[in-house]
Formats: sequence, structure tokens, C-alpha cells
Amino acid sequence: MAQPITDYTAFFAEARQALAQREQLDRRIAELEGREKETGAALRAKQKAVSDKIAQTLKMRTDEISESYDTEIGKAQDQLKKVRAAREKARNQGVKERIAEDTQSLSQENSDLRSRIKHLFRANHVPGFCRSPYYYALYFTKGFREAGIFFLTVFLCFLAVPCAAYLLIPERKTWYLILIYVLVILIFGGLYVTIGNMTKLRYMDVLKEGRRLCDQIKANKKQIRVIARSIRRDKNDAIYNLQKFDDEIAQLDQDLSLTFKKKSDALNTFETVTKTIISDEIMGGCQNELDGLTAELEAVSEELKRLRAERKEKSLFLTDHYEIYTGKEFMTEERLTALEEIIQDKAASNISEAITIYRGRNSIGTNQ
Repeated sequence: MAQPITDYTAFFAEARQALAQREQLDRRIAELEGREKETGAALRAKQKAVSDKIAQTLKMRTDEISESYDTEIGKAQDQLKKVRAAREKARNQGVKERIAEDTQSLSQENSDLRSRIKHLFRANHVPGFCRSPYYYALYFTKGFREAGIFFLTVFLCFLAVPCAAYLLIPERKTWYLILIYVLVILIFGGLYVTIGNMTKLRYMDVLKEGRRLCDQIKANKKQIRVIARSIRRDKNDAIYNLQKFDDEIAQLDQDLSLTFKKKSDALNTFETVTKTIISDEIMGGCQNELDGLTAELEAVSEELKRLRAERKEKSLFLTDHYEIYTGKEFMTEERLTALEEIIQDKAASNISEAITIYRGRNSIGTNQ
């Protein structure tokens, strides 16, 4: 409960002293708040630096482990590709030799048939061009392929050539085209009939025998292709002596699988064990500094907590013992001194009168 003031000099002296103490607490609190902010920022920066270093180191170690194993895996895969390529090459060579062996009789028969055709035509003085596949396609057409050759020849001679010749003429007229077609028919048609009369009429029996022998060669070639296709499709590689390649491929596959497993185990071990060790080592190197900053921050925080509590008590003390008389408006050293001087000058007998006089003076001063 407030008591009447008997000693204004002591009242104002104690009020100014209590006010100065609170202001001193305010300055100290502001100073410590600055230190708390700086220390907290330094601690967070150090923690981030340590965290970044740990993350960077762990990533680097993980990449190094992966790179080392990937290098070995790459070498093994390259070697596996080489061995598989060598096996395929050896198999292809074996297939070629097998095809050659299984079709030897047919190939030899074809060689003999060609010799027979050659000797037959020479013995009967048949022109050499009559042995060509192109001649037989034009004069003894048989089968889809020879029909295609025949119709392509007709197209070129009786359509492409006259059209091209007509397009080369600067001034085109219809009768030019008719004339070109007449010439083409006379030239190519006459050539075709002339060659036919000179060969087919004179050497028909020989040409027919040549046709028969050529058909036999064609049939043998077809049979050779069937045999070759059957051999290539045969999945049984035992006859090609590829066991050494298969053994090496199996060993390389096993080594590759083992290397993959080792890589997985190494990464797992790093993740579960080594990672923690490295993190602890890096953290241990910075722990003293982190502990120092943490301890400093805690000390500053505790001191701030104490000073804030003390300031609160001091503010309540000022309110309970002085502000109730002067009001918050006059709780400054300058105004407390002014009120004290008014009372000391006998201008007022109490604080309320001193406040009224102070306001009056200041109001008059403001108006002036």
C-alpha cells in the first residue's frame, strides 16, 4: 500500500537511482541480445559448415567406391564382349565350314554342269552370249525372276528410251514421237528377232539342253540355300568346339556377378557403418568449437533470462513505488529533477501540484 511521502528529496533521489538501474539493465540486455544473435549465427554457420563438409565427404567417398567398382565392372564387361564376339566369329566360321562340307557334292555338281554347258556350246559352235542368264531370260523365259528381267527390258527399250529421246528434242511434235517409236520398234524389235532367228533356229537342241542344265544348277543352288538355312538355324553348337569360349564366358559372368555383389556390399557397409565413423570423425574435429559456441550461447541466454527477470522486477518496483505518484509520463530523470526543483523552490507542496505547475510552464512555453 502506498505511503504518504515525507521526504521528497529522498523520494526523487531513489526514483532516479531506480530508473538509472533499469536503464542500465536495458543497456545490458540489449548488449547481451546482440551477443546472443551473433553467437547463434556463428553456431548455425559452423553447424552448417560441418554438415556440408560431412555431406560432401560422404558423397565423395560414395562416388569413389562406385567409380572403383564401375571401372572393374567395365573391364569385365568389355572382356565379356570380346569373348562373346570371338565365340560368334568361331561359330560363324564353323557354320561356313559345315555348310561347305554338307553342300560340297552339290557345289561340285554345279561346277561340273557349268563345264558341260561350256563344252556343249563350244562343240556346237554356239555363241558364248547364249549361255548367259540374260539370253535365257529373253528367249527361254521361265520363272518369276526371268519374267521380271524380260519385262524390265521391254520397259526400258520400248518406253524409257523413246520417252527420253522425245524429251531431248527442243521442239516436240506428235509425229516426232510416232517416228521415234517406229525407229525403236525397228531397231530393238529387229535386233531381238534377228538374234532369235540366228540362235534359236540354228541351235535349238543345244539351247534346250543348256536350259535343262541351267535349271539343274538353279535347283542345286536352291537346295544349297535350304541346307545353309537349316544349318544356321540349328541351335546345337556342340559340333563347333566352342566349349573353351563357353567356359570363359561362364567364368566372366560369375566374376561380373560377384563384382556387382561386392559393390552392393561395399556401398551397404559404407552406408551403415563407415558413414557414421566418417561423420563422427569430422564432427569430432569441430566439436570443441561447437561446444564452445553452444556453451557461450547458453550462458548468454541464461544471463539474458536472469536480467529480463531482474528488469521485470525493477519495472514493477518503479511502478509500485514511484509511477503511482508521478505517472508513467514523468518517469524520466529530466522530469523527476524538474518536479523536485519545483517542490524545493516552494512553488508546490506535493507532487501533484508540481506536475500541474510543470505542465503549465511547458504549456506556456509551447504557446510562446
